[in-house]
Amino acid sequence: MENFLGLLRINVVRGMNLAKRDTNSSDPYVTITMAKQKLKSRVVKKNVNPEWNDELTLSIEDPNLPIQLKVYDRDIFSPDDKMGDAEFDIKPFFEAVKMRLGNNIPSGTVITKVIPNRENCLAEESAIVWENQRVVQHMILRLRNVESGEIELNLHWINIPGSRGL
Repeated sequence: MENFLGLLRINVVRGMNLAKRDTNSSDPYVTITMAKQKLKSRVVKKNVNPEWNDELTLSIEDPNLPIQLKVYDRDIFSPDDKMGDAEFDIKPFFEAVKMRLGNNIPSGTVITKVIPNRENCLAEESAIVWENQRVVQHMILRLRNVESGEIELNLHWINIPGSRGL
């Protein structure tokens, strides 16, 4: 843990227009992976527009590593069905955290914007904002390798006293 920088809290808010993997619906859940860490949301039964509002926390050692997100349909008697995947980069978010903005910055100040492009899975522009004395980012990711679906996330940084560099 000598390279520990801090904690990234990921609020998996909701899924939108997810693929149907059961007869008329799905039982979706999300996994988030970074390096050797893997986190999982709860399963929402029979819903292609699930509301999770699950908070998952990654410890960050290397902000250059991408974060992978995968959506699955929970099955009881067979392997879980894939419902798409996405990837996002936290480098711009981490750069904003390193600015160490203070109390004199008004809440709601946009620090930077991340534009959708071929290298990311953003469905729309995503602003990194100073809000309530912390750096936050709201994003909607378009799922790949599936016929439809988007996932809404909110990110915020948790500073840990004694973590390297922050």
